[in-house]
Amino acid sequence: MVIGDGILTPSMSVLSAVNGIRIKVPSLHENYTVFIAGVILVGLFALQHFGTRNVGYLFAPILLAWLFCISVIGVYNTIYWNPHVVSALSPYYVYNFFKKAGKDGWSSLGGIVLCITGAEAMFADLGHFSQLSIRIAFTVIVYPCLVLAYMGEAAYLSKHKEDLQKSFYKAIPEVVFWPVFIIATLATMVGSQAIISGTFSVISQCRALKCFPRVKVVHTSNHIHGQIYIPEVNWILMVLCLAVLVGYRDTDTIGNAYGLAVITVMLVTTCLMFLVIVMVWKRNILGALAFVIVFGSVELLYFSACLAKVHKGGWFPLVLSLILLSTMCIWHYGTLKKQAYELNNRVCLDMLLSMGTNLGINRVPGIGLIYSNVATGVPPMFAHFVTNFPAFHRILVFVTVQSLTVPKVPANQRFVISRIGPPEFCLFQCVVRYGYKDQRNDTHDFENHLIETVSEFLRNGNNDGEAFRWETTNQQQSSPSDDVTASSFENVVSSESSKKTVRFRGVGCSKELEDLREARESGLAYMMGSTCVLACDTSSYLKKFAINIVYGFLRQNCRHPAIALGVPHTSLIEVGMVYRV
Repeated sequence: MVIGDGILTPSMSVLSAVNGIRIKVPSLHENYTVFIAGVILVGLFALQHFGTRNVGYLFAPILLAWLFCISVIGVYNTIYWNPHVVSALSPYYVYNFFKKAGKDGWSSLGGIVLCITGAEAMFADLGHFSQLSIRIAFTVIVYPCLVLAYMGEAAYLSKHKEDLQKSFYKAIPEVVFWPVFIIATLATMVGSQAIISGTFSVISQCRALKCFPRVKVVHTSNHIHGQIYIPEVNWILMVLCLAVLVGYRDTDTIGNAYGLAVITVMLVTTCLMFLVIVMVWKRNILGALAFVIVFGSVELLYFSACLAKVHKGGWFPLVLSLILLSTMCIWHYGTLKKQAYELNNRVCLDMLLSMGTNLGINRVPGIGLIYSNVATGVPPMFAHFVTNFPAFHRILVFVTVQSLTVPKVPANQRFVISRIGPPEFCLFQCVVRYGYKDQRNDTHDFENHLIETVSEFLRNGNNDGEAFRWETTNQQQSSPSDDVTASSFENVVSSESSKKTVRFRGVGCSKELEDLREARESGLAYMMGSTCVLACDTSSYLKKFAINIVYGFLRQNCRHPAIALGVPHTSLIEVGMVYRV
């Protein structure tokens, strides 16, 4: 629903702002306002790749100017048209309204909910501001200005009931109309920015939880983890926004869809807060129930009113969220099945170490980097390769990549090397750790650092005539999309420096370093699996559709792991293998 909100908010906000032109130019055709709104939306999404940091300095002046304008105009309209409207602040008039309006009053809640839209995206601001600054800004500036604005509009409507559909722009004094119109249009772009950032944030978290296909996540700030940009999602959002704009062309219909999306997000958030209060905060269950009952009952009233407008455009967020939920569930299910297959079909290290003597496997010159998500043992992809092509490089390094939630990992802490088996087999395990701002596309630099680290490992391991292994059993090994916390990273770094285990005797350091130098001169190759995940023949038709068609389509069209890791195409060996899950 939040992703659907990210589509509806820009369309609704920009179109409603641009419609103000027709107040001054009534003869202007609807197609022109839709076209202008479309141009603004394209510009809004085109600016996303610069990041909030580069354009954020404009947000505060625009929003302050906007809030100042609507509050001053609200005070002016209240004094000029109907000062008695101040009494509407009394809760008595809420009761009186529902008593007189009855069912129509309940139905109007579907439109009233649009007054609080945007609050559901406030979590996205936590990537840019502190909790205290958000609270102060909302209670001291935003909320009072909005109350004054609505009060002034109500005062104007009490004398001009015929202007009900266009009351906002009609209530603006003639002298300041165009400046306010420009500021309103800019403010809608800033408001849309928050929910677009929120959409990026949700998708990034889903990706980390293996619930969303691989996408490119660009961190636009060196200091704040929450400021991100996802190119693929950005352009898909833009296309869907334009489709909604051209398809609906009417703020009333978009508003019905928008309101349902927003109130659903709020209602689900309230329900999930029950779990947070009880399981995370460890508070009393009665207090959690009281919270859900108080806030949930109010939200249920709005939700029921919005559901009554499903046939008037409210169906869009429901259908969209159903498609997204299905996609995420199928991706997660397929990923779990793929990982389960790899774990169940991994080859033990003893078997790999005996292959050289039992199967007559040849060792060719060079260094082979085998990328794997398997924490222990040999990935089935490599065993499949060796079975069909009995040869591999003189030096093998099994590489596992970790993504940490720290901006940058120091170069001297990026690689964690350990040895697999006796030194004469020349097999190593390497954990490569990246911060979210580290660049992964400089392959030459990666290769040089890896070779230098292995060389340093060999030299340090033979200071006393013995080779040693850096302990990595406590390392959490993960795929490129996994995240571990900054605190766990610091604990691992501090603990690794004091550990050395598994000693092998009688191996000369100079010979291994010479072998490493010769292998580097012979060339370096990267090996990755190019797997095809298929459901078993005995599986149900539903599972075959989910795995063979949907999951297969998503894997073929999402970001390739080699591209995400910056692996050069000319040095890449992809091993094809079918996983029957």
